[in-house]
Amino acid sequence: MTSEPHGVAATPERISELSGLLQSRIKATVTEIERINLNTRLLAFNAQIEAARAGVAGISFNVVSGEMVKLAESIQQATSTIAKESESLAGELAAISRELATSVRGTRLADLAYTNIELIDRNLYERSCDCRWWATDGAVVSVLEGGHGDASVVASSEERLAVILKAYTVYFDIVVADTKGRIVANGHPGLYKVKGLDCSSEPWFVTAMGKASGDDFGFQSVHASALAAQQRALIYSCKVGRGGRADRETIGVLGVVFRWDALAQTIVNATPIDPESRAKTLIAIVDDERRILAATDEALLGKSFETADAEEIFSREKTSMVGTVFGRPALIAHALSPGYETYRTGWHSLIVEYRNAS
Repeated sequence: MTSEPHGVAATPERISELSGLLQSRIKATVTEIERINLNTRLLAFNAQIEAARAGVAGISFNVVSGEMVKLAESIQQATSTIAKESESLAGELAAISRELATSVRGTRLADLAYTNIELIDRNLYERSCDCRWWATDGAVVSVLEGGHGDASVVASSEERLAVILKAYTVYFDIVVADTKGRIVANGHPGLYKVKGLDCSSEPWFVTAMGKASGDDFGFQSVHASALAAQQRALIYSCKVGRGGRADRETIGVLGVVFRWDALAQTIVNATPIDPESRAKTLIAIVDDERRILAATDEALLGKSFETADAEEIFSREKTSMVGTVFGRPALIAHALSPGYETYRTGWHSLIVEYRNAS
């Protein structure tokens, strides 16, 4: 394996910088040669004038000065050729260096985008497991098997849910709904007063009830949730079967209310982007409808990700390209949700590095 000489930065940006420096130095050298050559020609012309004045005695000197003029003209032509060719080559080298820099930078950003969405998939896989596990808990089953009319049973169930929440701080709350969608118990009753709330039309409840058994889970995407005082949440849900059995008669639904921003906003804001680039960089998580779910620019949350290159970008698993985002030229890096175990969000991770219009 080869190593770089000490103190040498072997980067596309450095190559571009050196090509520009080389071009400027060649220009300066050519300019100096032209200055010297001009003085030489002036001296030759003066020598020809003096030789003409000297008559026959100056004939030989006149021949020499004539050759000096021809030499000066040849040097002028050579320097002109050097200047033109070096400018052309240096320009091509600079263009290649810029293209290489864009490619290398794009690959780096696409790798970071992939890491972000992979972290989210892994984390949310665990959430889909949690709801299915806790739907079999005895405290959940008992409150739904006719116990929600008994204050002591409800209190016991809520105590158990509170214990779970104390260990699993990634959740706002855990709620239990009967088969009509009414909340009968929750783990943080003092913080979120949601008992009696009708959730029958909420996606998390509807999707869970639509599953064949408690082996599958329901879901509601990022939204301002009434179950968490309008804070942004994801909800995973699961049918609760009689006796805690996933394949038995459905007696209700358990929902876990996940702190989305605590995960996603932390991930996008902690993405390792160099400080000088961070101010011009947008890092985002986008759903399959291109709605922005998380972003370093929080003013964009909930808005549609606007790019003229959407079809090309979103159709690839991992890619980068130069395009436009929100009408501004940018280097766009993208990674599609890779999934984890049996779970896959199908969402997109994007890192956008805005560029000055050229």
